[in-house]
Amino acid sequence: MARLTFHGQSTFTIETDDGTRLVIDPFFDDNPVSDIRRSEVGAVDYILCTHGHFDHFVDAIPLARETGATLISTFEIVSFAETQEVQGHPLHIGGGHDFPFGRAKMTPAIHGGQVHGDATGQFTTVPGGFLLHIDGKRIYHAGDTALTLDMQLLRGKVDVAILPIGDNFTMGPEDAATAVGFIEPAVVIPMHYNTWPLIEQDPEHFRALVGDRAHVQVMSPGDVYAP
Repeated sequence: MARLTFHGQSTFTIETDDGTRLVIDPFFDDNPVSDIRRSEVGAVDYILCTHGHFDHFVDAIPLARETGATLISTFEIVSFAETQEVQGHPLHIGGGHDFPFGRAKMTPAIHGGQVHGDATGQFTTVPGGFLLHIDGKRIYHAGDTALTLDMQLLRGKVDVAILPIGDNFTMGPEDAATAVGFIEPAVVIPMHYNTWPLIEQDPEHFRALVGDRAHVQVMSPGDVYAP
């Protein structure tokens, strides 16, 4: 059974039954709440980036160089990574691919598209999320997004939903709770909150808003969850 480790903000590592290791939205060294630094991440086989903002992408290129990991993201982000001598597999919104670890499909997200490190702006792209099928579980990492009616299309297709609740830049707790109603996952993990004062939230308030619609798994940096 896949094991999810939370590292603060939107960063997770996933280790599969066969030992494959994935990192989603790597943000370690400049992350004020991360439990580890990039040098402590260890072996990585795949890096998945929902979008190119600093707090989701800043460690992606150096981590890929250090580990030899394959970067999975939008065509534009992977194209930028390839200019930095990083190997990648491009996807785009609505498209999926079967990898050795399982299936990854990119889902819509409403947010900004700047790519950190791209001085020219030519690799600006749309943001997204990931619907992952790993070890018999369906894990949805929403990325940074507003509430969207498209989330209703995920109903019945998600076991674990990882949703932002920080407000200001993404959904707040109320909209995230509405998203839970749209998706109907068994478990929801809140993310993208309490990293800085601007996105401070009480996850227990989110738990109360969700009520009995899903089990709310609140994780602190370093916590491990096996769906």
